[in-house]
Amino acid sequence: MPEAKDTVTKNSTEYSVTATAADYEGAVAALASGTGPVAVDAERASGFRYSQRAYLIQVFRRGSGVFLFDPIALEAEVGHDLTALQQAIVGEEWVLHAASQDLACLRDVGLDPVDIFDTELAARLLGLPRVGLGPLTESLLGIHLAKEHSAADWSTRPLPQSWLTYAALDVELLVDLRDEVEKLLIESGKTEIARQEFHGELVKEAKAPRAEPWRRLSGIHSLRGVRNLAVARELWIARDQLAREKDSAPGRLVPDAALTAVAKAMPASKRELAGLKEFTGRASRSEIDRWWNAIELGRTTDDLPVTRSSGDHVPPVRAWADRNPAADARYRLARERVMAYAEEHQIPVENVLTPELLRRVSWEPPAPATAAAIGAQLSAGGARPWQVEATAELISAAFVEAEQSAVKAEQSAS
Repeated sequence: MPEAKDTVTKNSTEYSVTATAADYEGAVAALASGTGPVAVDAERASGFRYSQRAYLIQVFRRGSGVFLFDPIALEAEVGHDLTALQQAIVGEEWVLHAASQDLACLRDVGLDPVDIFDTELAARLLGLPRVGLGPLTESLLGIHLAKEHSAADWSTRPLPQSWLTYAALDVELLVDLRDEVEKLLIESGKTEIARQEFHGELVKEAKAPRAEPWRRLSGIHSLRGVRNLAVARELWIARDQLAREKDSAPGRLVPDAALTAVAKAMPASKRELAGLKEFTGRASRSEIDRWWNAIELGRTTDDLPVTRSSGDHVPPVRAWADRNPAADARYRLARERVMAYAEEHQIPVENVLTPELLRRVSWEPPAPATAAAIGAQLSAGGARPWQVEATAELISAAFVEAEQSAVKAEQSAS
């Protein structure tokens, strides 16, 4: 491994933010005149703001340099999204690290690539032990990236120079990193696998909003009565509305654990609610009327939630042995074969085939469970062609073997 150099401490460049129409036009022209792939990254304020919008967008291209765009200021200054920037670079390959985290907020401001190279995803496919940008840059380029600002509140204005340096380096080295990762993909014969995965990531549809998002409240499974669930739901909705109003991360107002504690305790008065020591958070007392109204609504509503969320889903695997022994046997043997393939090819098993997809085909396989039929079911579930080619035959053989073992067991018992 090359000797690591501390880029952050030795980099004396003063970075500025592109926040005016004139600077924006100059940056777009410079990037259009550059050469090769375009490195792109975005910084949000997760954990601080309700919105998942980008508060800083970093772009680098060889021959152009690095530019740090303030999409909030530019929206007000330019009067629209970043269309000119999109037009300048859309025909090029965009290099991102963990693209799935940034594509949505980039698209929100009009930046939508047609071709990507994801260094984080590629590193996973290569089976590299550490795929974070910092460790990967250090292992492949010999350069140490300090990541002390990764969880910062990027909605802060003005942004400190140390934060800008951090943000710039995230893209300034990304094209060099892409080239090193590509060499490893070629050496391992995984370029086609990576190409399919990049494309799949690019065209993946956004998940539909949950029908009952309040069910994600931490600790909700500890609540037993439907009235407790109703109170938890109304508290969650009240907090979500407040978070939207204040553009604050909900947990910064009142933590999940505090809402769950209230739903479990079911306080009988506003005073009792205020005295509940588990009810914490900066808005727990200042918005006491809001929370009490939610509790009263949960206590009196006729719209009671069911104990468990309904929907089309496969039961937890732990219940299969009792509920569907045949499916349990199919799944365990197929999972063993898929894991063996993953280990042999040094690819994380979840990248070979998603656990959810394997569970679904094991729970309700096609009849007959031929490799072609299983492959079609996997494809319909979103599996890439290389994943179908790698696993359909393995899964089909495992299903047949599981069925034969069950028949032999029955014959022996009789």
